[in-house]
Amino acid sequence: MQETASTTRAPDALLPCLAPLLHEWLPRQRWFAGKGRRVIGFTLDAATELLPLDGAGPGLLHLLVRVEQPGRPAGTPADCYQLLLGVRTQLPPRLAPALIGRIRQGPLAGRAVYEGLRDPRLAGLLYERLRTPGRTGPLRFHATTALPPALAPRMLDAEQSNSSLVYGDSYILKIFRRVSPGANPDLELPLALSRAGCARVPAPVAWFESGAATLGVLQPFLRDSRDGWRLALDALADGREFVTEARALGRATAEVHLALADALPTRRLRRSETEHLAAAMDRRLHAAAQAVPALLPYVPGLRAVFAAAGEAPGAGALQRIHGDLHLGQTLRGSDGGWAVIDFEGEPAKPLDERRSPQPTVRDVAGMLRSFDYAARTHRPWNADWAARCRAAYCTGYAEAAGTDPRADPALLRAYETDKAVYEVVYEARHRPDWLPVPMSAIERLATSP
Repeated sequence: MQETASTTRAPDALLPCLAPLLHEWLPRQRWFAGKGRRVIGFTLDAATELLPLDGAGPGLLHLLVRVEQPGRPAGTPADCYQLLLGVRTQLPPRLAPALIGRIRQGPLAGRAVYEGLRDPRLAGLLYERLRTPGRTGPLRFHATTALPPALAPRMLDAEQSNSSLVYGDSYILKIFRRVSPGANPDLELPLALSRAGCARVPAPVAWFESGAATLGVLQPFLRDSRDGWRLALDALADGREFVTEARALGRATAEVHLALADALPTRRLRRSETEHLAAAMDRRLHAAAQAVPALLPYVPGLRAVFAAAGEAPGAGALQRIHGDLHLGQTLRGSDGGWAVIDFEGEPAKPLDERRSPQPTVRDVAGMLRSFDYAARTHRPWNADWAARCRAAYCTGYAEAAGTDPRADPALLRAYETDKAVYEVVYEARHRPDWLPVPMSAIERLATSP
C-alpha cells in the first residue's frame, strides 16, 4: 500500500505540519487500536485532496497514515489509518466539537483542521463521489447501482473500530479506520452473499478503495430495524421470553452459512488442524491467566476442554464465516425477519486470519456467549432465560442447516471457552464491573462434564 498520490502541495510538507496535531488527537479516538503505547512517528502512504485546500475552505484531505509505535513485532508494518480531514480558515461554531487543532507552520499554516466526516458538506461530497464511479489519485470509487443525489448525511456515534455515516435514512457508509492490504470481509462477504441471492445481508451498493485496501462500503440502511442486543435487553426488562426470536435467529445464521458455503470455497477440517486450533486456544489461555489471575484456579479444567477438542476427529468443514457474531451484529425488521451485518470480523486480528476458512461453530459459540451477556445485565441474573435462548438458537440453526451445532460438542464448547477467556481479559482491562459475566461462564465450562 506504499502509494502516494500527488496533491496541490508536496506530501512531504503536509505531514510535518499535521504531525503535532495528530500526536494529540489520534490516541483519543475510539477507533485507534494502539492505545497504551506512545506514538513515536508517522509515515504518509497517500494524500489526496478530495476538495481543494486552497482558499478559505472547506477543503477535504484524505490521508492514509502509518503510525509508528514501540513494541511492533519485527518485520510487521506499522498500523495504517484512514483520515478524512476538513480544512478551513475559520471554523463555524457548529463544527467546534470536531476541531483537531490549528496548524502552526508549513503550507497550511493558520488553517483549522477538523474531523471532516462531521461536516455535512464534506460528508455529502464523499457520497457524491461514490455516486460517480472513477478514480481520484490512488482512490477508486465503485457503484453497483444508480444512487439518488443530495441525501443529507449524519454521523453515527455508536461505532467503535470504524466510523459510519447515514445518508437520508436510505444508506449507511462504513469508513474503515485501520486499513490493511486485501479485500475487507465486510465488502467481500456481503457481495458474495448478494450474488448468491441471500437476502439476510444488506448488499453493498458502492465502495471505495486504495491499492488492494478496502476503505469504505455503502449499503442500504435498515431504518425500521432494531438490533438484537437491544431487543434481548427489552425482553429481559419486560420479563418476556426470547426463544421465538432466538430460534428464528438461529435459522437466519444457518442460511447465511449455507449461502457462504455455496458462494465461496470450502474444505474438510483435518485432524491436524483441529489439534492446531486447540493448541492456539491453549496458548491464549496461558497468556490470559498471566494477565488475569482470577483465571488461574480454572486453568486445568479449561485446558481439558481444549484438549478434548484437539483429540476429536476432524470431521467438520471449514468455510468463510461471520467471524464476530453476536446479538449486536443482527437486526430484526418490522416484519420479524432477521438480518446479519458487520462481516469485518474481529478488527484486532490480522486481515489474512479474518479471511481464512473456519468452522461454523465459531459463529454459533459467539452467539451463545451473547445470550449469556444479555442475561447477566438483568438483576437478578436470569441464567435460565439464557439457557432457553441458547437451546432455541441451536434448534433453529439445525432446522435450516440440517445439522445441529450441538452434534460437535467438543469443538463448540472449545470455541465458547476460547471466547469466554478473551472476554475475561477484555473486561478486566476495560470494564472490571463486567468481569463476573465471563467468569460465570468460565466456572461453568471448566467444571461441568
